[in-house]
Amino acid sequence: MKGVILISGSGSNLQSIIDNAEEIDLDIQAVISNKEEAYGLKRAQDANIPNHTLNHTQFSTREAFDQQLSQIIDQYNPGIIILAGFMRILTAEFTQKYLGKMLNIHPSLLPKFTGLNTHQRALDAGESEHGVSIHFVTDELDGGPIIAQSHVQVLKNDTAKSLSKRVLIEEHKLFPKVIHCFTQGRLSLKDNRAILDSQCL
Repeated sequence: MKGVILISGSGSNLQSIIDNAEEIDLDIQAVISNKEEAYGLKRAQDANIPNHTLNHTQFSTREAFDQQLSQIIDQYNPGIIILAGFMRILTAEFTQKYLGKMLNIHPSLLPKFTGLNTHQRALDAGESEHGVSIHFVTDELDGGPIIAQSHVQVLKNDTAKSLSKRVLIEEHKLFPKVIHCFTQGRLSLKDNRAILDSQCL
């Protein structure tokens, strides 16, 4: 299945997807970043994947940015759009256009800790476990139907950095598996619910 991946940073999840692309039946058509300095762009270049930078600071509105982003995406006619550390809030118009085709990874056990700084917030809240969620993207920030989660135990001496490292290991394992379910046609979004093998998740 043709896919486009959106990133904003180092692209470690992007790398895990690139490394597993053949096994998970994913043909990565392009990588798009809203930040020119994102290291993930180099990962794409090293893998000979077309890449684009769309600097959000050069747009006066979110709508204008999303419209341009949509034009780039549509050049590739992807069956799946993967948000792998894409740090932009998308407009309702954009999310509606690609509803059911767009997956996001978020470093918390949603619905806990939407938004940023999830690891420190989990520590501050005294959580005993933390983790990662993968969900369909809707117009609700980090609020789309959850597809899968992976848990890690919070240790007494954890810092945000040490906790994030362990969560990242789980991210790299879980995201390719979920993408594979989608590319196989086993995973879909129906009536705002995630459906896997005809079962509601």
